Amino acid sequence: MTRARQSLAITLLAALSISPQMGHAHPDTAHFSDTAFVSEPKIVECTLTDGTENDCYEITVGYLPEGLEIGPFCPATLEDAGGLWDWTGEDAGVYRIDGDFLRFLNELGYAFYDADGNVHFTDLTDRPDVENSCIAVVPDEDVEMTVLLPVTPVMAETPTDLGTVSQAGIALNGAPIFADAPSVQDTGNLPALDLCGGHIDPGGWYHWHATATDIQGLLDAEGIEATCGLAQDPTALFGYAFDGFGMYGTQDPDGAVPTDLDACNGHVGPVPGSDEEVYHYHATNTFPNLPACLVGLSPENAFATTASAGLGSQSRDGSIQGPGGSGKGTPPGFDEAAEALGVTTEALLEAMRSSGGGRPDLDAAAETLGVSEADLREALPPPPNQ
Repeated sequence: MTRARQSLAITLLAALSISPQMGHAHPDTAHFSDTAFVSEPKIVECTLTDGTENDCYEITVGYLPEGLEIGPFCPATLEDAGGLWDWTGEDAGVYRIDGDFLRFLNELGYAFYDADGNVHFTDLTDRPDVENSCIAVVPDEDVEMTVLLPVTPVMAETPTDLGTVSQAGIALNGAPIFADAPSVQDTGNLPALDLCGGHIDPGGWYHWHATATDIQGLLDAEGIEATCGLAQDPTALFGYAFDGFGMYGTQDPDGAVPTDLDACNGHVGPVPGSDEEVYHYHATNTFPNLPACLVGLSPENAFATTASAGLGSQSRDGSIQGPGGSGKGTPPGFDEAAEALGVTTEALLEAMRSSGGGRPDLDAAAETLGVSEADLREALPPPPNQ
């Protein structure tokens, strides 16, 4: 189903009198699993996105939470069943990546398999040699990630929308959490998610695009006969958003579904293990079942990795690679492609999306941009898998 994202003009409900001093509004590193950290968390000075100074927990985690079984991602053939995908085009919804779904995409102009039913597959080691490819990146066991969380959350004047691959937070097992994944319509490729809503970034580290410990209700609602291997608890704390507020499942501690959520899927209410009511986020039963926006201020460079590519990696100028803004975001490499073509990033993205929901029409996009199709193909980056 299509999710209507709230704009940056969202304002918090006036009735919410939120105090960051209340109970679990403070991140608590004791809530993380014993094996989540590569090294002991520490408190460091940090700068929030409004330029103010604060103290932050500095947390370092590995490429994959210890003991977490991941996959499946891409099916090998039309006879196999892989992971999940949230299709946002015609007949939108969450689908199991299997023969039925891939045939459905084929009818829309996306050829993800050959005449023998073998699925086009890439791990991004090489640039795909076909227009439509299913992506499953090989993990890099040497990668580490550093995350910053405000010790004391600070409310923002205006919530921050979580668009495509925006940084949402970190799970209690140490897995990063990111907002909606890049669409097939933007890239022509499918960065497959596993049955818990996660996959591996081009940098080699695993992350989630869903509240994995409360995803079963979403799968059931979509009629998907599959099971996430993680224990499901709709009342449990899943992780912390990058603004420091907790992220919980779809239900309050008493099992009731809250009815007073704001535009970011949050409210002041009870949480397990506390007698105080605090501001926190809830999951939903639509994908991605994460907060739609963040009400608090996040630290600058809240997420960095030792990887050589992908989100959080260091650019040649020393800056940290990010998702490229709000809304649908900018797929990695499109800024550089636009510069090489002598056009704006916005013009490039608009030209790539102009085919009306089918696969990107590179000939039409090139004509719109006033460049040759060969130059456009050469400039475009390998498809993202955030």
